[in-house]
Amino acid sequence: MAGPIPYPESPNQRPLGPMPHPGYPPSPYPGTLPPPVNYPPPQRRNRFALIIVGLVVIALVVAVITTIVMTSRKDDGGLATVTDASATTAIQGYLDALTKGDDETVARNNSCGFFDAVTDKRSDMTLAKLTSDAFQRQYDSVEVSKIDKVVAWSPNQSQVLFTMRATPAGRSQGEVERQGIAQLLIQGPDILVCSYLPRNAGQF
Repeated sequence: MAGPIPYPESPNQRPLGPMPHPGYPPSPYPGTLPPPVNYPPPQRRNRFALIIVGLVVIALVVAVITTIVMTSRKDDGGLATVTDASATTAIQGYLDALTKGDDETVARNNSCGFFDAVTDKRSDMTLAKLTSDAFQRQYDSVEVSKIDKVVAWSPNQSQVLFTMRATPAGRSQGEVERQGIAQLLIQGPDILVCSYLPRNAGQF
């Protein structure tokens, strides 16, 4: 008899292929697996990092401001300041020099900081003497009673309106009140009276 001979175990059937390995389940995807999905990091970590950075920046700003303030205080430690008390002391010292004829003190104030640098001081001393003589002809004594107004022109320059009690020269009458204007200059630890202008007379 011609033709293929059938298997006796399964007549009229072809043999089955190899069986799948029992240890690996069949894959749900027919092809290659898709790439992994990149999930964003948790929001809490980002907020915490921003808070830390903000605190660091604030700390640095505070440190810089503190350093600048402390440095400024150290630099200005030796400088005088124009207050009512310091202005009274400076003006009273200048008026006393005029009354007593202390020409060097008058010239030092009137030169407005240049006195020590001037090589020929004869003209300064002559002007100081003339100023003292004119003041003594007007008053026997003066005393600053109050500071009426301080107007700052710059950190080291101020104009001061003040009231003084004065005893007129050669008169038997008592004290009189007069106002004056003084131009003050801060020169290191000292306050100089660059000029003095009575409100009712000429400049001294």
